[in-house]
Amino acid sequence: MAQSLFTRRDLMIGSAALAGSLAMKDLPALASTGAKGDFAANQTRRRKELWSLLGDLPWDHKPAPPKLVRTEKHEGYTLERWVLDLNGFEPVPVLLLIPDHRQNPAPGLLFIHWHAGQYDLGKEQLLKGTTAQPAYAPICVEKGLVTLAIDSWCFGERQHDRNGHQGEEDAFKEMLWRGRVLYGMMMFDEFRALDYLAGRPEVDPHRLGAFGMSMGATKAWWLAALDPRVHSTMDVCCLTEYESLIAAHGLHEHGIYYYVPSLLKHFTSAEINALIVPRPHLSVNGRLDPLTPVVGVEKIRDELLPLYRKYGREADLHIELFDCAHQELPAMRAGILDWMDRYLVAH
Repeated sequence: MAQSLFTRRDLMIGSAALAGSLAMKDLPALASTGAKGDFAANQTRRRKELWSLLGDLPWDHKPAPPKLVRTEKHEGYTLERWVLDLNGFEPVPVLLLIPDHRQNPAPGLLFIHWHAGQYDLGKEQLLKGTTAQPAYAPICVEKGLVTLAIDSWCFGERQHDRNGHQGEEDAFKEMLWRGRVLYGMMMFDEFRALDYLAGRPEVDPHRLGAFGMSMGATKAWWLAALDPRVHSTMDVCCLTEYESLIAAHGLHEHGIYYYVPSLLKHFTSAEINALIVPRPHLSVNGRLDPLTPVVGVEKIRDELLPLYRKYGREADLHIELFDCAHQELPAMRAGILDWMDRYLVAH
């Protein structure tokens, strides 16, 4: 059984890697073709290593057909509510936003909700926004982005305990006992959600973006690292080097979901983000945000920029700090909208 799970996992990861490579044919060659090949081969190896840290994942599960719950017509878009079978353990409620005016096929966006202790919010953040980040649904409609958002484990319609914090900790503990990792199961769901989005008839599978704030930001850059199909990554207020977070005594700032056993024996944050190179990556963070110590943000930027330069793609990485705490400023949003235009809408 272990061998069959490994084979299934490698097949799925390999298929995703192939799909991602097909969208990167226009990359300029490095000075040494061998260097480019060696770097890509190392990314593939390290990507498998990163997946291996995420516990026992249901690679052998074959999803049942999606179930449409209802369709809602709104001004400028249709909202479909689905239930997807992503993992074989519990159904996953999702929102699918389909703009009336869009390209054919259209770019697809995976919107990943935040944490902030708002266990009852989940995927509805796409529609409702928060005090720290206005809703993105109007933006997705305006730009013609077919957008998918799922409820993460323990959030939204998947909150099974009235005390959300306790429910999250209980899920983390039980999964650990059973050989699973809560964050691993979260990332597996996002991976499978991207499968669904990429397979929608309205969507161009070569123009897929991942976007989120806070927990959603972390999951966005992890997903891009794990899955080369993510063409463009946009993350808000959750990028920093793990060792910098430790040095700043900031571990309590993150929920229990954030912690992956033995991760630091294998990867730094910069090394995870290096698996995204040379695909477009925008990260905006706050200088006053305790979740993102400045020195850790700058360290990642300084390690990644030389890698993008080798591909002639320095402009495709933008990591910026703003004078704010854990919030999305109007200037941040302006940069995000420009990034969407350049790398999803007009690509």
